[in-house]
Amino acid sequence: MTVPSTKPLVVVAAGGTGGHMFPAQAFADEMHARGWTVALVTDERGKKYATNFPADWRLEVEAATFGSKMPHKLLASALKLRAGTAEAKRNFEKTKPKVVAGFGGYPSYPSLSAARAMGVPIVIHEQNSVLGRVNRLFAKAAKFVACGFDRLDRLPPGAEETKRVVGNPVRNAIKAVREKPYPELDDAGPINILITGGSQGARLFGEVIPKAIIGLPADQRARVHVVQQAREEQLETVRSAYKAAGVDATVEAFFSDMHERLAAAHLIIARAGASTVTELAIAGRPSILIPLGIAMDDHQTANAEGMVTGAAADVVPEPVFTVETFGPLLLERISNAGVLRARAKAAWQLGKPNAAKELADLAEQAAGVKAT
Repeated sequence: MTVPSTKPLVVVAAGGTGGHMFPAQAFADEMHARGWTVALVTDERGKKYATNFPADWRLEVEAATFGSKMPHKLLASALKLRAGTAEAKRNFEKTKPKVVAGFGGYPSYPSLSAARAMGVPIVIHEQNSVLGRVNRLFAKAAKFVACGFDRLDRLPPGAEETKRVVGNPVRNAIKAVREKPYPELDDAGPINILITGGSQGARLFGEVIPKAIIGLPADQRARVHVVQQAREEQLETVRSAYKAAGVDATVEAFFSDMHERLAAAHLIIARAGASTVTELAIAGRPSILIPLGIAMDDHQTANAEGMVTGAAADVVPEPVFTVETFGPLLLERISNAGVLRARAKAAWQLGKPNAAKELADLAEQAAGVKAT
C-alpha cells in the first residue's frame, strides 16, 4: 500500500537474508529520524526478516536468482525479474522517490533496475568485502557505492571513485554494547564463551566445538561458561555432551537477547558474515572466526581479514576446523587473559559506529535533498 506524503521518499531495496535486511533497517531508522518517508521494497523471502522494519509502506515484488546454468531456470528468473521491475516502475511513477538505496540480494534488483531506467539516483551498500552480484550490476549507475569494509573486491572498473567506506549499520542494541567495558577476566577466573553459527546455526560447530571444550585440561574446563547456538536437531546431543563433562552450558537454537550475550562474553566463536564481524568490532570483543567454506567468492574470509590484521581475531579455515586443530588454539586463547583484553581493545578500535549516519549523509547528497 502506498501512502502519499509531503516528505521526501527513500526506497530501501533489500531482501533474501538478515545480512541484507538488518543494515537496511538501521539505515531506515536513521532516515526516519531525519524526516524522510521510508518505503521497503522486497520479495516474499525478504518479508520474513522485516517484522520490525520501520517502513511507512511496503511493496512486494517478484524476484529470483539468475545464478543457475539451466536455460529453463534462467528464463523463469528473467521473467520474474522483468515483472518485478515493471511493478517497481509503476509504483515509482506514482510515489516519485528521491533516491533508491540498494542493500544487495536479488530482491533489490527490481527497484535498482527501475531507478536506473527512470533516472532516480541510486546508492548501493555492500555489507561484505566482495561486491555481490546484484550490487555489481548496478555499481556503475550508483552515485555512491558504500561498503562495510576497507577491502571491496569485484568493484567494476570505472566505479572506484564512487566507493565510500562507511561500515555496516547495526542495531541500536548492539551499539549500546560498545559503551560497556570488557568483562573482568583473569587467568584463573570464570570465562564466558559465546558460540554462534549464524541465523540457522552451524552443524559443524555442534560437532567440533563441544568436543574441543570437553577436551580442555580439567582446570581450564572448570572455568568455562558456554552459551552456544546449535541447530534444532543437535540441541539434545550438544546439551548432553556438556552436561556429562560437567561444563556449565546454555544451548539454544536462537537467542533473542544476543546483545546481552555479546556484552557478557570474553571470547566469541563464530562465522565471519559481514554482520557478525561488524558487531564484534562495534562491541569490542575478541573472536575466533570460521569462515563459511561454500560462501560465494570466499567473501567471509575476506570479511575477517581486517580483524586478523588488526590483531583482534583468529581465523580457522573450515577445511581444517577439527578438534585436533581448534582445541590447542582455544586453550592458548583462554589461558591468557591479557591477550584477550588486548584483542578486545583492538576490535573496539576497528568499529565504525556511525555507519548509518554516514550512509544517510550519502543518500541525502545523492538525492540533493536534506529533510528537516
